[in-house]
Amino acid sequence: MAKWLVKSEPAECGIEDFAKAPDGVIPWDGVRNYQARNFLAQMAEGDEVFLYHSSCKHIGIAGIVKVVRSGYPDPTQFDPESPYYDGKSTKEKPRWQAVDMKYVRTLPRLIPLAELKSMAGLEDLPLVRKGNRLSVMPVSDEDWQIILGQAG
Repeated sequence: MAKWLVKSEPAECGIEDFAKAPDGVIPWDGVRNYQARNFLAQMAEGDEVFLYHSSCKHIGIAGIVKVVRSGYPDPTQFDPESPYYDGKSTKEKPRWQAVDMKYVRTLPRLIPLAELKSMAGLEDLPLVRKGNRLSVMPVSDEDWQIILGQAG
């Protein structure tokens, strides 16, 4: 199983939303970056995912969710009322992917970005590399273990 990190503004969809969701399942849609879309398409059922809170007062890894439905055409791309509508996307040739994820657990504490940047062994983690703004990225097994070890 692969490991991933996804970023979200907690006001839009945070770890608390997963914890409160019926059956804990939330569709992860609305991603409109081609590289992030390609990573979504690689996600498979059972993959574990760090949920990273961004664009908020307390930025960092807040919890763990897992993929319960692998990539499928993002329905928001076809909805003209959606802010994620894409008029160039068709049912025959969808451009964007979504996955469904389910709550696993909230970490005992939020692991802030500043702390992640200072952790030995995480130098190759895409999140801590300068200029990386992707909302979906892979996490190596080694990096996963280092981060979990710091979570408490």
